[in-house]
Amino acid sequence: MAQLTMRFDLRVPAFAETDHAAQYRACLDMSAWAERNGFGRIIVSEHHGDAAGYTPAPLTLAAAILARTERIKVLVAALLVPLHDPVRLAEQLATLDCLAPGRLSVVVGAGYRKAEFDMAGIDRRTRGRLVEECVALWRLAWTGEPFEWHGRQLLVTPAPATPGGPRIMIGGKSEIAARRAARLGCTFYPANTEPALAAAYYDECRTLGYAGTVAGAAPGQAPQAGFVMVSNDPEATWLKIGNSALYDAATYAAWQDDSVRSSWVVPDTTDLAALRASGRYLVVTPAQCRDLAERQGALTLHPLMGGIAPDLAWDSLHLLESEVLPFLGADSASAAPP
Repeated sequence: MAQLTMRFDLRVPAFAETDHAAQYRACLDMSAWAERNGFGRIIVSEHHGDAAGYTPAPLTLAAAILARTERIKVLVAALLVPLHDPVRLAEQLATLDCLAPGRLSVVVGAGYRKAEFDMAGIDRRTRGRLVEECVALWRLAWTGEPFEWHGRQLLVTPAPATPGGPRIMIGGKSEIAARRAARLGCTFYPANTEPALAAAYYDECRTLGYAGTVAGAAPGQAPQAGFVMVSNDPEATWLKIGNSALYDAATYAAWQDDSVRSSWVVPDTTDLAALRASGRYLVVTPAQCRDLAERQGALTLHPLMGGIAPDLAWDSLHLLESEVLPFLGADSASAAPP
């Protein structure tokens, strides 16, 4: 049974034949479509200061998706907590859990782009400490009881509907982040499939006596395609979406401004043939898509990637609905992945 995921970052480059209002409307419509068609989860993310408008307010977007749907789960991967007031985040997340109990989970990210820390006026060197303090505060806050924090008397209400609050995972792409996840007693959600990350996490878990888990791709496993589009004429579709794919890959690679790079970075972001050969971006026929889903056990759709216009994205989704999903089983994505 294939696990089906849809993700959105809602960027609109200058060359795109759409605008942000259209993309946001399509995002909500596609989220409702995904739920009707058995998808297990929707992923939204956060970045700031992006010329193409990468989603800067993922909790606002998550709230809209949760309100538009009834069952599908939403994962914020990642929420860049050092850029926000942790008390306000605790209140927002508790509110979302009351609106949609148990349907929201969060990957806590430390952030890595220097430009974003400069924009927020936050010292990037403090990001690890801020992550640990934020998670500790949330756990106190979500009891619904008064507590003291750095000399301040705090009360966060309402308490979440889910005991203990929304599920928290710790993201990262370094051994420091892996060990931090273990210290915080959280699942580790790495952005890098290097086996050393999982090894560091489990080593720290053993030291602490914590039975932790690693979510996402298995250590050492090559990342699966983060963009899959279905077409009866893949070559014709590539002519339409090639610039979007190159833009998406190139900007993400350019953002890796620290020494550790995400596994999702494509080595060559200047040549479309090389990008297609990487396997990270796929345009496939319905038959190829069925084979891919059976082989991988999962499909990730990013229908509006790089400013793809909604009409073109809907063509792919409707083809998937009619010629792929019926062959995967009606309950192919009844359970969301971790």
